[in-house]
Amino acid sequence: MTLARYAVFGHPIAHSLSPAIHAAFARQHGIALEYTAIDAAPADFAAALERFAAARGRGCNVTLPLKEAAFALCAQASGRARRAGACNTLTHVDGQWHGDNTDGAGLVHDLTGRRGLDLRARRVLLLGAGGAARGVAPALLDAGIDELVVVNRTPERADALVDALGEPARAHSRYWDDLRELGDFELIVNATSAGRGADDFSAPLSLVNSRSVAVDLNYGEAAIAFLAWARAAGCLETVDGLGMLVEQAAEAFELWHGVRPQTDEVYAELRGRDKTLVTAD
Repeated sequence: MTLARYAVFGHPIAHSLSPAIHAAFARQHGIALEYTAIDAAPADFAAALERFAAARGRGCNVTLPLKEAAFALCAQASGRARRAGACNTLTHVDGQWHGDNTDGAGLVHDLTGRRGLDLRARRVLLLGAGGAARGVAPALLDAGIDELVVVNRTPERADALVDALGEPARAHSRYWDDLRELGDFELIVNATSAGRGADDFSAPLSLVNSRSVAVDLNYGEAAIAFLAWARAAGCLETVDGLGMLVEQAAEAFELWHGVRPQTDEVYAELRGRDKTLVTAD
């Protein structure tokens, strides 16, 4: 029997937990599949995706730094992928790639479902404007937050993300040098690569108030610097990206297989396996 083929593309990708997560989901439902990690540099991604399709690949996840490139390669895209301008989940249908973005749903499900956080009426700071930020920004707005402020070191990227969101009354772009002037936030989300290979993360303490929750879309070593800053600044709670990773994978699994896997057991297993997991999908 030829196994159904799935994969995760990224660069680098050897660290990825996605193969283990999808294998665990498949065991829950008795689904036979092959899910591998494929390293593809941005310049090689289109060719690598074409080879995967030729080898009867049915679907794939896409992680850094390829999410926006994945969107450009799709013949069709879901509404949430179009709002994000980035894809993390692709399905091969009739010789074409159909794109979706499950990142935002994964983040909101982790925060509201697993952690019981009420996102409504919160003022939110989103650090970063790349593929990861694009994936979660629309879902945060849909969850009922009061205001979203996007800050990026490259001003044009922040402006482009906010323009794409199409909600000028609630979503605003600012620049890194403006951080001291922005006031405080109930939710601070790090969607940057700051902390990867760095010893520390620096931001004004004035961003934090007594209700602030800090979330890093990375986890493991890549999240240490930002979450250490958040704890030192007095954030009420700090959250890494492991739960989001599991939940966005569950969304993708349901798209491909038509069944929703249970996530709590898989999350608990990963959380207990190794406290120094390297990075997030």
